[in-house]
Amino acid sequence: MREIPEVTPRDSANAELLANVHPRDWQNPEPASRYNLVVIGAGTAGLVTAAGAAGLGARVALVERNLMGGDCLNVGCVPSKTLIRSSRVLGELHRAAELGVAIPGPAEIDFSAVMERVRRVRTRISHHDSVGRFTNLGVDVFLGHGRFVGRGAVEVDGRTLRFKRAVIATGGRPTAPAIPGLEEVGFLTNETVFSLTERPARLAVIGGGPVGSELAQAFQRLGSEVLLLHDQPHLLDREDADAAAILQETMLREGLKIVLDSRTERVERRGEEKVLHFHSATGEDRFAADEILVTAGRAPNVEGLGLEAAGVDHDSRLGVQVNDRLQTTNPRIYAAGDVAIDYKFTHAADFAARIVIQNALFMGRKKLSTLTIPWSTYTDPEIAHVGIGERLAKERGIAIDTFLKPFSELDRALTDGEEEGFVKIHIKKGSDTILGATIVARHAGELISEVTMAMTAGIGLRKIASVIHPYPTQADAIRQLGDAYNRTRLTPTVAMLFRRWLRWTR
Repeated sequence: MREIPEVTPRDSANAELLANVHPRDWQNPEPASRYNLVVIGAGTAGLVTAAGAAGLGARVALVERNLMGGDCLNVGCVPSKTLIRSSRVLGELHRAAELGVAIPGPAEIDFSAVMERVRRVRTRISHHDSVGRFTNLGVDVFLGHGRFVGRGAVEVDGRTLRFKRAVIATGGRPTAPAIPGLEEVGFLTNETVFSLTERPARLAVIGGGPVGSELAQAFQRLGSEVLLLHDQPHLLDREDADAAAILQETMLREGLKIVLDSRTERVERRGEEKVLHFHSATGEDRFAADEILVTAGRAPNVEGLGLEAAGVDHDSRLGVQVNDRLQTTNPRIYAAGDVAIDYKFTHAADFAARIVIQNALFMGRKKLSTLTIPWSTYTDPEIAHVGIGERLAKERGIAIDTFLKPFSELDRALTDGEEEGFVKIHIKKGSDTILGATIVARHAGELISEVTMAMTAGIGLRKIASVIHPYPTQADAIRQLGDAYNRTRLTPTVAMLFRRWLRWTR
C-alpha cells in the first residue's frame, strides 16, 4: 500500500503542495507493455530526464515514493533561498546607518510570517514539478516505492514496468555524525528545519559547509543566537581560503559564534535544553541550545532499490557506480543527480540528465567530464566558484597565473558599500586560457556565469577585455582583469618597439 508523505505544519500552503507533488487520491495508471525509459526518482535529475524524453516522443514512466520535486523544491534550494531573502532584509537594516539611513529602533521579526512565506513560495513553484504537469506532458506517473525486479523491469505498487532503458535518480539524504546522545535528544536537518513555526532562541549548527553556513547566518539575522561548529580550519572547505575568510569575518561581526577545528564530544538533555559538549583549540566548552541543526553529511539513496537484481554496482557511501557517460554496470541503466555524481547541485543534476537523455535514447557519447559546472553558496556575501582554484592547481601540478580584483578598488562596489569581496581568475601559465575563478560578492552567483560562459566557449581573458560592460557595475571587475592580463603582454621589448614606432611617426 502506498505511503502518503507527511508535510508539516498542516496549513493551506502545504495542503496545496501535497495536492501538486503527491496527491492523496492519485491512482497509478495501467503500465504500458514496455517503456522507452523508466525513471526512478522525481527530483531535478528525474524530472528533467522524464520531461525531456517525453518531449522527444519517448514513452516514459516516472516513479516517486515521496514528493515530486525532490530536495530542491521541498527541503533545499527553494525554501532555503526564500528564508535567506528575508534574512537579507535584516542584514541591510543592520548596516543602514553606514549608508546614511536612520532606522528608529530595532526591526520586529515575525518568524512565523517568514516561514509562512517560505511555504507559500514553495507551493507556487511546486506547480512546475506537479503530477498534473508531468501527466500532461505524456509521462506515466507512478507514486510509490519502485524497485528493480530484474535487469529490465521495475516493480511499483504491485505493477511491473518493463523498459528498454532506465534511469536511477533517487538523490540523497542528510546523515548525522556519530555523536553520543545526539539521536536521543533529537535534531533538525534540512529535511525538517523548514517545518519550524517558532524561532529557536538558541541554535547550534553542526557543519560549516554550504548548507550550514547559509542557515547559520540566516537564523542569526532572524534573531536566534547561533553557534556554528565546524571540524576544519575554515568554513566551506572546498572554497578559496581568502573567500572563506571574508565570510567568516562578516558572520563574526554580525554576532554569530564560530568554532573551527572543533569536535563535538557528546550531547545531553537538561530540562528543555540540548547541551553540546565540544572540544576546540581553546579547550573544552559547552553550549545550551533549544535546537540542533545537523548539516554535516549526505548519503545516496541506494537502499531498497533492488540494484543487485538489476546488476547495478553501488556503494552505500559513494552511490551508484557510473562511467563518464553516466552508464551503470548494467548498460541499459543510467544514473544521474546526487545518487551518482560528485557535484551535489541542482544545476549539475539538470545537465547530467540532459547527458542521460542523449546517451540512453540516441546512442550518444556525451561525457559528464566535459561539463563546466559552477556553484554558489548563498551566504551574504555569496561565494561563487567555477573550475580549479590555486590549491587544486598545485595538487595537479598545473602552472597558473592568478589575477585579482579587490572590490575595494571597484567603483560600483564603493558606491554600494560592498567593498569586502573580490574577483579572482586563474589562467593557464603562458596563455590567456581561463582555468577557474572565485568571486566573493553580494550577487556572486549571478556574476560567475560570465566566467563560466567564457570557459565553456573557449574565450580567453584577453577577449573579455574587449567586451564592453556598463559603467558602473560589479561585473566590470571581470573585464578589468582582462585589461590586467593584456598589460602583462606589454613586455619591455614590446614597450621599446612601441616607443620607437611613436617617435618615427611624429
